[in-house]
Amino acid sequence: MELGDSLTVIIVIFAGVIIMFVFPLMALSERTDDISELSVQSSTTDFVDNVRSTGKLTLDDYDRFWQEITSTGNSFEVEMEAQILDENPGVKTTQAEMTKIGENVYYILYTSQIEDRLNNSTDHILTFKEGDRFSVTVRNTNTTIAQILRNFFYSIAGNGTYQIAAQHAGIVTVNGTK
Repeated sequence: MELGDSLTVIIVIFAGVIIMFVFPLMALSERTDDISELSVQSSTTDFVDNVRSTGKLTLDDYDRFWQEITSTGNSFEVEMEAQILDENPGVKTTQAEMTKIGENVYYILYTSQIEDRLNNSTDHILTFKEGDRFSVTVRNTNTTIAQILRNFFYSIAGNGTYQIAAQHAGIVTVNGTK
């Protein structure tokens, strides 16, 4: 056997190994990330819709949401935003009608403020009123197997990229009570 024939055999064996093992592993890891993303999107939608329909966010609901998304085996960054409708944007009596377009004023609470209010209140509940807005964005912070394989073969993903993400927002439809 000549040197050229040996090199060809080695290249063919290497290509066969890639086709038989690496590509199926990439497909399986991509599928796992898709399932994780679907699970996180479903949990995020349920969490936001619960806040919208009850008018309140409890520490128990927030903890349950964290448990659901981390059960995928990934770590996440969760960003929450609550836009609270200011009931008294001015002292003018002509602004008594809050449904007029252009006269509604919102103040915003971000994740750390929401968490502080949940942890520091005696009942661990943050109440909303009809017309408030609530949104949640979730992104994974770990590197998944699919990202590692993709980086190895394609070198396309860099720092700050995420594979699994979900977002949901809506307007609160009821006044929450404690």
